[in-house]
Parts: sequence; structure tokens; C-alpha cells
Amino acid sequence: MNNFLKLHEAIAVVLLNKPNRTASEQEIADEINRRNLFKQNDGSPVPAHHIMLRTKLAKGQYQHLFNYQSPDRITLKNTM
Repeated sequence: MNNFLKLHEAIAVVLLNKPNRTASEQEIADEINRRNLFKQNDGSPVPAHHIMLRTKLAKGQYQHLFNYQSPDRITLKNTM
């Protein structure tokens, strides 16, 4: 499956449209899947736990983009 956006980019697109640029993992996954912003390699929808993996873990690769707030709130950092 070829995606136009990478998962972290799709997460950012969703958060840009949320109040305070904050949403839960499930809200983000639901919006990504509803808008077809990203599909997994096998074509299946993105599960919510992949949102956490990308924003919180990922060896700190995306810490410049996201704040992960327990238990499952993610905020897009102000990068401007």
C-alpha cells in the first residue's frame, strides 16, 4: 500500500484540526482511518496503539513534534 503521508504526518494533520491540538490515541486513529490518511502495509486501518508507538516511543524520533500525556492524550507541539 502506497501512502501519500507517513503515519507521523497523518497524526499531525489530525491534531492541527483539534482544539488545543490535543486528542486521544483512539480519536486520532479514528480520524486517520475515516479520512484515509494512512493505511498499514497490508492495507488495514491504523489501530490506536500504533498512534502511541509513533508519538511516545519510536526511540524519541518524533519528540520534537508530539507531547504524550498520560494516560492517552497526545498534543502537537507548536513548531512555528
